[in-house]
Amino acid sequence: MSDALELAKRALQHFNEGSTDRAPSQMRIPLSAYTDESRFQAEREAVFFDSPIAVALSLELPEPGDFQTQTIMGVPLLLTRDRDGTAHCFINVCRHRGAKVCLQEKGHQARFSCPYHAWTYNNRGELVGVYGEESFGDVDRATMGLTELACEERAGVIFVCLTPGKAFDIDSWLGEFADKLADQQLTNWHLYTERYLQGSGWKATMDGYLEVYHHDSVHGKTVGPHTVGNLLVHDTWGAHQRMAFARKNIEELNGVPPESWAQPESHIRVVHSVFPNLSISAILGDQCLVGFIYPGKTSTTTVTRQLILSAGAPTTEDERAAVETFSQMTLQAVRDEDYALVATVQGGLGSGANDSFLVGRNEPAVQHYHCEIENLLKARKDA
Repeated sequence: MSDALELAKRALQHFNEGSTDRAPSQMRIPLSAYTDESRFQAEREAVFFDSPIAVALSLELPEPGDFQTQTIMGVPLLLTRDRDGTAHCFINVCRHRGAKVCLQEKGHQARFSCPYHAWTYNNRGELVGVYGEESFGDVDRATMGLTELACEERAGVIFVCLTPGKAFDIDSWLGEFADKLADQQLTNWHLYTERYLQGSGWKATMDGYLEVYHHDSVHGKTVGPHTVGNLLVHDTWGAHQRMAFARKNIEELNGVPPESWAQPESHIRVVHSVFPNLSISAILGDQCLVGFIYPGKTSTTTVTRQLILSAGAPTTEDERAAVETFSQMTLQAVRDEDYALVATVQGGLGSGANDSFLVGRNEPAVQHYHCEIENLLKARKDA
């Protein structure tokens, strides 16, 4: 049975029964999990610096010689693809006097010359040129390459560990979820546009990505009219999760044998959540919303890099209009609805109204995410 067929069957059963997937019990999250700065800094290190995080899609570096720069949680990065097609991630800082080596956001080149003193590196991070080396003095080029971070590429996603010298096993990290991620065929999509969104605290922001309980009340003008509120089909693989929402047309499947469902995926919306910071939401196979969510310097802010993908590069006015409509709809849903609402949560954290949040049984993905944070924090303390 295909994944789409299985998910549609489960969603239809929930729709007919007025039910949803549930956690075994409710969960209390102390407010300190959102507000305590020392706890936040420890979690930030354990979750985002000691563990692999998603930083880009493979399609953003499609050809050997392509590169991209980002600054993630204060760390300037240079992502490259070398002549053998291998992706690398370096700290975008010259080993001579610390200037940024590459100031462009993206492009295609094999070498990078520091704008300060013209030390030159290739896209494998090797120091290949020292300006005025005769007068500067001998330089051990083998030890003065760009600082490389552990970087692995799987299922169309580039993963990095932001701590220099710290390695990770991406196959162990993803486990069987790698197959679900590969099914999204992320390398086959077209990047239509990208943008950055500022948000409230990291965990309050992430909570909104992990449940459908709020869709009717928050997304009445965007997502709500198309999906069934408070109906979630939920699965986990280690720390990673998949969520399926029923579309309003799910009832059309009633009375039709499952073996005759020609396109079960057109009756559901599936979101893959790659722990701790990547959300992939494919919409009926034509458009896809991808979000990379990172905590800010304190517990009160986040930065989201949002990508809008289309099944192919739009070539007609109708195709361009369709993907632009999707782009604007998702911007409204995330920035103007979700993030605006979460800002009110952030504003109330210090009010004294609550000392904890009660997470319902119908919010199993939220519960799972917070449990995984606790697991990493505990592992770091025990190490």
